[in-house]
Amino acid sequence: MNRWPRDDAKLERVRALMADEGLDALVVRAPDNVLYLTNFWGMKGYDACVFPRDGEPVLICLEASEEDAAGDAWTSEVRLVRGYAADDPRPVPARTLDAAVEAARAFGRVGLELSLGTQASDRMVGEPTTFTRAWFDAFPGAADAAPLLARARSVKTDQEVARLRIANEIACQAMHFVRRRLEPGMKESQVAALWQGHVHGEGTARDDVDLALPFSLVWAGKGIKTFTATADLPVVEGEPVLFEIWVCADGYWADHTKNLVVGELKPEYAELEEQLMHAYGAALDFIRPGASMAELDVLVRDAIPPGPSHPICHGVGARAHEPPYPHQAAGGAFEQGMVLAVEPGVYWAGGGGLRVEDNFLVTADRVEKLSAFPDGIVRVE
Repeated sequence: MNRWPRDDAKLERVRALMADEGLDALVVRAPDNVLYLTNFWGMKGYDACVFPRDGEPVLICLEASEEDAAGDAWTSEVRLVRGYAADDPRPVPARTLDAAVEAARAFGRVGLELSLGTQASDRMVGEPTTFTRAWFDAFPGAADAAPLLARARSVKTDQEVARLRIANEIACQAMHFVRRRLEPGMKESQVAALWQGHVHGEGTARDDVDLALPFSLVWAGKGIKTFTATADLPVVEGEPVLFEIWVCADGYWADHTKNLVVGELKPEYAELEEQLMHAYGAALDFIRPGASMAELDVLVRDAIPPGPSHPICHGVGARAHEPPYPHQAAGGAFEQGMVLAVEPGVYWAGGGGLRVEDNFLVTADRVEKLSAFPDGIVRVE
């Protein structure tokens, strides 16, 4: 039985935007857009949805996922494609395309994800699926629906916020689990395994979650850099251990950066923490409905010159990183209902530094933090 009833507020917003753009139907294949429109999170990324402005949507998925679709999808019509066909040696997406063309045949102007830059993973994660040129060639004259979907997804419904709270809660509980076990000499990879194991094991065991997946980058002391892989540096007393962490709970994400330290924090890190938390607090005080996204980017970078080499704010939802992306060279204003990851950081030459990050819901007059785990550098218990 589907634990999430059809989110009509979300779907009607999409249809209103389709009417504004003169689109009769959307044909989507990115796993996060399929999830967004149907509540079905596929295993292999071979799935698609034809979503009309008027009428019932059609979900196209693997035969092996028939049971999942029956339990999770909001669509009343599900068309199944074979994972293996004795009379058809083509790869599965070719059969998905055939089904999508047939389902969209009655519609005039359709929209595809023509300018889609990134997409979320399917449940298997390790083998991302992309569609070939044939997918796009099959719908000549199609409009680009990626901007429309980005606009729709940037403001969350009550149901979406509830789902994001679950992912945030799982991330927080896993941090508390590691906080009780972190010791000097542990390797970064061992620390990461503790956090990931708790997310997958305890998160998936929850009554309100079918599948919780963990993703992490864990760095100790001098290993803290903008983006490098988790390695085997040891935990050192007085130096932070930085957790760049993501939780995906049934397709909805949390994106955090948390920091633990064993013992007394070294003075240089304490000074850095004070500087960074000042910029972080100023950013959170600034974000309100109507506030300029460009001005937020400038404010944070001016507070921690020269500023991090990555964006300091982005949306979170059915992807860990999704619009909006505030940037000083762009426009836009914050809106009530957006859920944002705010993540200023400072990195030292030669390694070391600090980043803080949590997820925040933009309300009528402030931002609400979605995770209960503290910001800044937290001492182990």
